[in-house]
Amino acid sequence: MSDLANVMAGYDRWAVVYDADQNPMQALEGLAVRDRFGNVDGLKVLDLGCGTGRHALRLAENGAVVTALDFSEGMLSEARRKPGADLVDFLPHDLSEPLPFAESEFDLVVSGLVLEHLDDLDLFFSEIHRVVKSHGRAIVSAMHPAMFLRGSQARFTDPISGDLVHPGSVDHKLGDMIMAAVKTNFELCSIDEHSPDAAFIEQFDMKATSTDWPMVVVMELSRTD
Repeated sequence: MSDLANVMAGYDRWAVVYDADQNPMQALEGLAVRDRFGNVDGLKVLDLGCGTGRHALRLAENGAVVTALDFSEGMLSEARRKPGADLVDFLPHDLSEPLPFAESEFDLVVSGLVLEHLDDLDLFFSEIHRVVKSHGRAIVSAMHPAMFLRGSQARFTDPISGDLVHPGSVDHKLGDMIMAAVKTNFELCSIDEHSPDAAFIEQFDMKATSTDWPMVVVMELSRTD
């Protein structure tokens, strides 16, 4: 079980260096998720756990009407400073609580690297299903459970103290993620597991043993009812 207050405090501290610390997880996830967006021009999109806005800003740049939520005021503050932020409605919200939207408001819901910080996956996916329109989509990424086998989880070096900080993570199994999604009557359109290749390993100065080890999982879901 995650300590939500600790996770929130950790991300507030991380926000200062989040975009500059060359995190390979974010880099690999960003490429994998963006490949799934498709044409978003004119779509109403919700970004859950938006962080410093890496997905929200790209979606807005490509014509989407974007609402982006995060529980970290530090992360939201960094997001609001970026070029194009005026095109996104950045709002504070704790994703362990129900979403503050009516049913069927959004054409697309995107969520990146959030699941490891949530205890209740059933609530998370049922709320996405509730707010997405019929025949709308959801794209959800997560740190691959295989990373826990290597003792890896969300972490950063505090720029002030130099401490290695672990905000806190929940070791969800891949099956738990999938079942939480499909129990809501989402259709699982695809699930992809992404691993770093040799060039990626070299670029981010990772251990050679990380080559082809699953780092990120991305699910694409469709509401068919």
